[in-house]
Amino acid sequence: MNKKIKVLIVDNSAIFRQTLSRILSSDPSIEITATASDPYIAANKMVIKIPDVIITDIELPRMNGLVFLKKIMSQHPIRVIIISHLTESDAELTAKALQCGAVKVLPKTIFEFNNVTAEEKAKLCEIIKKAAVARIRKNPNYEVKQVAAKLTADAMINHIKPRYLTHTNEKVIVVGASTGGIQAISTFLEALPVETPGIVIVQHMPENFTKSFADRLNGLCKIEVKEAKDGDMVKQGRALIAPGNQHMLLRKRGAQYFVEVKSGPLVNRHRPSVDVLFRSAALYAGKNSVGILMTGMGDDGARGMLEMKESGAETIAQDEASCVVFGMPKEAILLKAVDKILPLNEMSNYMFKYINLNLNV
Repeated sequence: MNKKIKVLIVDNSAIFRQTLSRILSSDPSIEITATASDPYIAANKMVIKIPDVIITDIELPRMNGLVFLKKIMSQHPIRVIIISHLTESDAELTAKALQCGAVKVLPKTIFEFNNVTAEEKAKLCEIIKKAAVARIRKNPNYEVKQVAAKLTADAMINHIKPRYLTHTNEKVIVVGASTGGIQAISTFLEALPVETPGIVIVQHMPENFTKSFADRLNGLCKIEVKEAKDGDMVKQGRALIAPGNQHMLLRKRGAQYFVEVKSGPLVNRHRPSVDVLFRSAALYAGKNSVGILMTGMGDDGARGMLEMKESGAETIAQDEASCVVFGMPKEAILLKAVDKILPLNEMSNYMFKYINLNLNV
């Protein structure tokens, strides 16, 4: 591999984190990007740099390691290796960890002493290298269940145009992204001036990750960036990011846009869902909105973008060359829901030109 494999170590023992870091750093193809004592600290570190591989224990403070694994694999899959005492004597727990998405489960004992052999060190480094290229599964389940029906945005919002809405020319920008979206959204938002119209964003992320993501961006961007709360106003110079595990809808009260944050069923097997946000923008903002669909796996957002286009909105998709995964944008393009296909670094300029040309329309 030409690039170094980025590894995040999550364990409540500082000594164990140091031991693993020394072992793995001895291999020139592996880089320890961060260590963390619990999943919440790990979430903050992952916002700064997404690892290729996570090493974690099951016994962790504030959040069980299996819960942490499930949250990672449910919406933003990353290759995870479990190293734990518990799996040494509990075969069922080992099976559960593997079925929840772990690519490897190892006993902790062999790494806890200073006399770790050269062979064991080399074996661990080789496991990391194999894990980095392993195929990972989205939404793995421990129990075998019948796959639930894939719901559309109808499960959250009716496709009926609201009546008697106060007219306004205020613009709204709505953004959807999934795999690779953390970096894409960061690049997009950091380029925007404070005069930017209000922005609402759905990024597929587990809960407890989105606040850290928003807080970090708020310190980097000229505009305000925050995790959305129910009733937050959509206004110039502000970007609202849907909280993990909650849908976010654009609403309108008089001439003012605001967001509704609520629970509900998975839509396109996601919560939050881009389709839910895009449909609400089509209904409540119409031609006053600009829809942007960025890198991501699957088709969430494609049908919602078509509804936005049909309502008079300008619709933009990220091009294949700048996407980490050209899934969601591609599906929208195939539906003929996209007005413009652009590389990531051209989106903000095009968006502003479009908005300035249509301020009084």
